[in-house]
Amino acid sequence: MSRIRPYVRGTRLATAGVAATAAGLLAATLTPSAGAAGAHRPTRAEAIENAAGALADRAAELDLTSAQETKVRDVIVDADGTQHVRYDRTYRQLPVLGGDFVVHLAKDGTYRSATRAAGGSVAPAGGITPALPAARATDLALNALRAANLGEALRQLTAKPRLVVDALHGGPRLAWRTEAVARDGRGNPVGRTVLTDARTGAQIDAWDTLETVGGDGKSLYSGTVPLNTTKSGSAYELKDPARGGTYTGDAAHRTDLCLLVTICITRAPATVFTDADNHWDTGAAVDAQYGTDMTWDYFKEVHGRTGIAGDGKGSFNRVHYGTRYNNAFWDDSCFCMTYGDGDGTTFGPLVSLDVAGHEMTHGVTSKTAALTYSGESGGLNEATSDIFGTLVEFHAGNPSDPGDYMIGEKIVRDAFGRDALRYLDKPSKDGSSADCWTSRTASLDVHYSSGVGNHFAYLLAEGSAPNSPTCDGSSVTGIGRTKLGAIWYRALTVYMTSSTNYAGARTATLNAAKDLYGAGSPEYAAVGAAWEAVNVG
Repeated sequence: MSRIRPYVRGTRLATAGVAATAAGLLAATLTPSAGAAGAHRPTRAEAIENAAGALADRAAELDLTSAQETKVRDVIVDADGTQHVRYDRTYRQLPVLGGDFVVHLAKDGTYRSATRAAGGSVAPAGGITPALPAARATDLALNALRAANLGEALRQLTAKPRLVVDALHGGPRLAWRTEAVARDGRGNPVGRTVLTDARTGAQIDAWDTLETVGGDGKSLYSGTVPLNTTKSGSAYELKDPARGGTYTGDAAHRTDLCLLVTICITRAPATVFTDADNHWDTGAAVDAQYGTDMTWDYFKEVHGRTGIAGDGKGSFNRVHYGTRYNNAFWDDSCFCMTYGDGDGTTFGPLVSLDVAGHEMTHGVTSKTAALTYSGESGGLNEATSDIFGTLVEFHAGNPSDPGDYMIGEKIVRDAFGRDALRYLDKPSKDGSSADCWTSRTASLDVHYSSGVGNHFAYLLAEGSAPNSPTCDGSSVTGIGRTKLGAIWYRALTVYMTSSTNYAGARTATLNAAKDLYGAGSPEYAAVGAAWEAVNVG
């Protein structure tokens, strides 16, 4: 899992790698039935114990061997007691990209089916001894980082490769996963993850892990907002005890110093903001805390998820990061959000409500489906953040920033040339995003391939209209934002895996609609129609 989830990135290096197809699915879909009144609902621990028994009984079916180890990543227990336990996998202690899978259990704990990121054995041909030296993998990754940042005078370049088994891009093979990082001319961090064949040296895939994007450092986009704070002596801290201790701190224009993307020698500070009278006037800090609050509330009130990881623990925010830093990003390694002040010309401060919802959703995705950040799965990763960022904005109901189907409309400045970063109703309005799926979708930058998922989401919620025409000329009737969110959340947390592509997303959302509303329901039909309308059939 990459360290950073940036909001907007530069052009990704073109690759031939395409995420594994939905052929990795095992067995049939889940159709839970209503539990008897007062029936016992299994605990997380019981679900894990039941799933462990299923793994032991069905090891051969799931291609599990004594050379592999599994680790629970997430657990979902439905209201009727149906259980879904998500696993990551290693092979001879090497992480397996595409080795993740979800075990689905009936309410009595018996095995029903499994959803797998990749089917078949995960044992790489030729064993786990690389032919390509680690030093060469490092050089190739640094060259890829330079190529992705042409025109920048990079310094402090560092990289360290790690052996993995890649089961995402065809048959399993030994690979080096290298996290390369550097500083640009302003001292801000840039980074790239490069996946290299450990036998041939060929680049399998590459994606950004950190880059720039926009803002200056003032404003309250959402007007005067309520804040829960913590009394500390005679002052108040911008820390919310009701939301897992979530707080906002001052990075003081410093940046992280990292040898690797996941190993940092020093981090920019996050000195919690304080105020004497609890009437805050700290600009970006207020917006950041409010965005965190509203995202927490959305996932808890709508989906029953308490906190980004679902464990009740709060994250934290850093504002005023770097020098004129045009970016906002979610960082798995610190479980935190970071916001730059930007340059004031292209973007304003990146602390708007939909940006917060977008970035924090990357944290939810990393704790659930962990959609790989390249190819079609990368587009789905970005679309997931755009969809829930939009739903967070609608759910907040703030009159100063009312809900809409644009992303980043508050942070974009006139010099950017348009009034938002992305548009869900017609993604191509940004000049680059795809309205419709084609065979080239996987080769697009993930922020542009996300358009297919965004367009699907708009059609499912609102239906087709002159401002949102379908790709096949059909007419789609929307089912509303609430049902869109319910279907996408269940698909993400129960059926999607790291390799899910658009065809797999169609299957996942249909399964989710069947679980929630029934196979013969108007909602199920609408999901199918909306995917057909964006050429995913």
